[in-house]
Amino acid sequence: MQAARAPNLTGFLTLSLIALMMGANHVAARLAFGSGLDVATAVACRSLVTALAVASLVLAQRVPIALTAQHRRALPLIGLAIGLQSQCLYSAVARLPVALALLAFNTYPLWTALWDRMLYRRAPERALLLAMPVILIGLALALDVLGAASGLGSAAQWDQIGAGVAFAVAAAALFGLALVWTEHETPGLDGRLRTISSMAIAGAIALLIMAFQGGPQWPQAAIGWWGLATLTFLYGTGITILFTVLPRLGVSGNSAIMNVEPVWALVLAWLILDQAIAPVQLAGASLVVGSVLWLGLRKR
Repeated sequence: MQAARAPNLTGFLTLSLIALMMGANHVAARLAFGSGLDVATAVACRSLVTALAVASLVLAQRVPIALTAQHRRALPLIGLAIGLQSQCLYSAVARLPVALALLAFNTYPLWTALWDRMLYRRAPERALLLAMPVILIGLALALDVLGAASGLGSAAQWDQIGAGVAFAVAAAALFGLALVWTEHETPGLDGRLRTISSMAIAGAIALLIMAFQGGPQWPQAAIGWWGLATLTFLYGTGITILFTVLPRLGVSGNSAIMNVEPVWALVLAWLILDQAIAPVQLAGASLVVGSVLWLGLRKR
């Protein structure tokens, strides 16, 4: 099996840029949701526009399309996982402060290691086992699971955050699964072809959900349309780079570097959305981000 590898400076900066783009994408999504956009419409737009844009690039550059039987089996599964993950994560962003939704989602390195162990018998590293309780404690503090920072108490706090946290955790599990399948089941496949497949399937899932909901729900103000355009651009660009770079680096450790995404989201949400979190929640967020950065940057 391919071992996890520490990225060079270029790889580190590339993954950090993806984290910034993804964090900004979710802040833009929250702006659009506040203006009347619904989750399914947002996912359909960003996914289908991304698929069309990358397909045009592939055609223009005459990229050879060579799919093995393994690729054909894996791509629909990866697309399904990404499609469901997209719905879950945007549902979390619509219900929680952006940084907290992303913090819960960015536990996906734990899920990546779990799926790697369950599906491919690759044992998690000792460092991950040591970091896991720290990450979970930090997440509990950041989400204020006992309601101490909010003053609401545990029951009332979970009434407020329970659905959002459930969506974020489900998104983390699905994304970790997609990353592991990407590494193990699509070797040698051009990242642009992988992106087209994943985005087309994610867009189709979103269209089905829209149909059940009675059609699209568009923004009702100019700021919402700007948010929709921005999230589409940032997500499409970021996910294309992600699926191109990560398989070359190995997902088990290096995916953790992108856990600086909640930091970017926290800053941007504070500047743009006026969202802030309590000092104890900030301390918990620091534990999570610090732990996963240590996982990604340590020498192996």
